[in-house]
Amino acid sequence: MNPDQYCQEKCAASGSSFYYSFLFLPQERRQAIMALYAFCREVDDVVDECHDVSIASTKLAWWRQEVQRIADGNPQHPVGLALKKVAPGINLPSEQLLEIIDGMEMDLQQSRYLDFKGLSLYCYRVASVVGLLAAEIFGYQDRQTQKYAHDLGMAFQLTNIIRDIGEDARRGRIYIPMDELKQFNVPAKDILDGKYSDNFTALMQFQYERAEKYYEQAFTQLPAGDRKNQRPGLIMAAIYRTLLAEIKDENFKVLHQRISLPPMRKLWLAAKTWIKG
Repeated sequence: MNPDQYCQEKCAASGSSFYYSFLFLPQERRQAIMALYAFCREVDDVVDECHDVSIASTKLAWWRQEVQRIADGNPQHPVGLALKKVAPGINLPSEQLLEIIDGMEMDLQQSRYLDFKGLSLYCYRVASVVGLLAAEIFGYQDRQTQKYAHDLGMAFQLTNIIRDIGEDARRGRIYIPMDELKQFNVPAKDILDGKYSDNFTALMQFQYERAEKYYEQAFTQLPAGDRKNQRPGLIMAAIYRTLLAEIKDENFKVLHQRISLPPMRKLWLAAKTWIKG
């Protein structure tokens, strides 16, 4: 199995909505975005699957070294080898790859966020930076597209937080800011215990409206001239925003289940968005 095949299998196995947006890209850019996504999956899996903090920290430190090895031209991991092959014209700065690792490391250091300012830093590192790198891979002419990519990354991560609140709670993590739990009178214990209430629904409606705001901001900031190149991001947005609407329609019953869209619906949304341009 060569590095590109490894990355493709890593992406496909995840079942992520992002995979469907990659299918329509030319081969060179498809391989680049799959390499980036596989990198994100590798470092995310370190945190999610390794229960010993010291071992997880050691593994993340290895990935920091691998980022340097990519820059030096001698990576060891299949994902590193795939990233090394990315076309010279596509700018994937080491500093931003390291910032993604910084975000993953935050999960080892804290399981709560006092306010949205603190959560925003986490979202920026694990999602907006990925959005900025993806925008480089897709290609753009107008620097305004960077603001679009930043806000779209925020929207995706806020959607993930809403979707995964029950799953995260079972890992002992709560990404809803603590001051907002207090504002809506939802004790952290209710989240950890999977307890629904009218207050919980109101809290989640508030989270939903914030995510929607970021989607709207992102779309407003995408220059018309870059829209065609950025279609993969728009495909992701169509899938994620549809998922967010489904969660709302289910009255935010996300503590005991992970609501998702079936693969055929994702593929239909992807094709529809690509054709629409």
